[in-house]
Amino acid sequence: MIAASVFLVALCLRPAITAVGPLLPQIGLDEGLGEGALGVLGALPLVAFGLASPLVHRLPKWLGMERAVFVSLLVLAAGSVLRSYTGSVGLWLGTLVIGASIAVGNVLVPVLIKRDYAGHVSRAMSIYTAFITGGAALASAIAVPVAAGSNWRLALAIWGGLALVVALIRIPAHSSSAPLPAEPADDNTPLVSVWRQPMAWLVTAYMGLQSTSFYVFVTWLPTIELSHGFSEQAAGIHLFLFQGFGLVGGLAIPWLMRNPRSQRAGAVTASIPIVVALLGLLLAPKLVIAWTIIGGLGQGAALVAALSLISIRGRSHHETTQLSGMAQSIGYLLAATGPALAGYLTELTTTWTTTLIVFTTLATLQILIGATAGQDTRPTP
Repeated sequence: MIAASVFLVALCLRPAITAVGPLLPQIGLDEGLGEGALGVLGALPLVAFGLASPLVHRLPKWLGMERAVFVSLLVLAAGSVLRSYTGSVGLWLGTLVIGASIAVGNVLVPVLIKRDYAGHVSRAMSIYTAFITGGAALASAIAVPVAAGSNWRLALAIWGGLALVVALIRIPAHSSSAPLPAEPADDNTPLVSVWRQPMAWLVTAYMGLQSTSFYVFVTWLPTIELSHGFSEQAAGIHLFLFQGFGLVGGLAIPWLMRNPRSQRAGAVTASIPIVVALLGLLLAPKLVIAWTIIGGLGQGAALVAALSLISIRGRSHHETTQLSGMAQSIGYLLAATGPALAGYLTELTTTWTTTLIVFTTLATLQILIGATAGQDTRPTP
C-alpha cells in the first residue's frame, strides 16, 4: 500500500502548471502582461525543472528517497500560495519554487517505481503517467469554472492543497525511508558517465522534444482556439480532452515497449500523432477537437515512452537516477524555450502559422530520434 501511494505523488506533478494555460488571458489582463511575457511565465517552471534536476540526486543522500519526495510536496504547497497571493513578484518567484519542487518528483519518483516494480517497469510507468495526465487534465478542465466563481488566484492556489494532502498520506512512506536495494555485484564495475554516453543524449533529446510540444499545447492551445472564435469554456474543455486522451495513450503504449532490447516501435508510434495534431491545427483549425484527441493520445504515449527509456537504459539505480536527472535537466531546459518561443513568434508575426510550422518540424525530428533512441546498441555490462 505504501509503495502504491507513490502514484498519488504523480497527481501533484502537473496541475499547478496545466491550470495556467486556460487562465493566461485573465492573468495577462490582471497583471498587464503580453503574449511574450505570458510565454515566459509558462516556460518558467520548465527552466526550474532544468536547473534543479541535475541537483536532485544529492537529496536522497541527505534525506532518503521518500523524505525528499515528502519535503518537495510541502514546498510545492508553499509555492502555490506564494504564486497566487504575494503580488507580481510572488507570481514569478512562486512559479520558480513550484517548478523546482516538481523537479524533485520528476526525477525521484521514476527511480522509486523502478525499485518497487522492477519486473513491470513499462506498465508501472504507464500507471504513473496516467495519474500525471489525469491530474493535469482535471486542472485544465476546472481552472476556468473555479476562476469564474472566484478568481484566477484561487484557481491556481487550490493545487497546493492537493500537494499537502498527498504529503500527509505519504507520511508512513517518508518515515520508513526504505533504502534502494543493493545493486548486482557487476554494478560495481566502473561505468562511463551518462553525460558521455551517446545513448543518454538521444534519450535526453527525445524527452526534451516531447516535453516541448506538450508544454506548447498546454500553454497556448486555449489561446490558439480563442483566436479562431472558440470560447474560454470550450477551450478549457478541449484542453481537458487533450490530457484525458493522453491518459489513454499512456496506458496503451507499453505493449510496444516490452522488448528489452528495442523500444523503437513504441517511441516512433507515440511521436507520429503529435505531428498529425500540429499539422491539423495549422491546416484545419476548425477541426480542433480531432487534433486535440490525436495530439493527446500521442503526448501521453510519448511521455510513457520517454520515462520508460530512462528506466530501461539505466543499468543500475545510480545510473538511472543520473540519467533521469540529465534527461529532465537538458530536456526541460529545451522544453522551456517552447512556450516562450511560441509566444514571441506569435507576437512578432501576429498569427500562429509560423509557430505551428516550427513545432511541427521539431515533432518530426522527435520521430527520427525515437527511432534511434529506441534501439539499445550498448553491450550489457
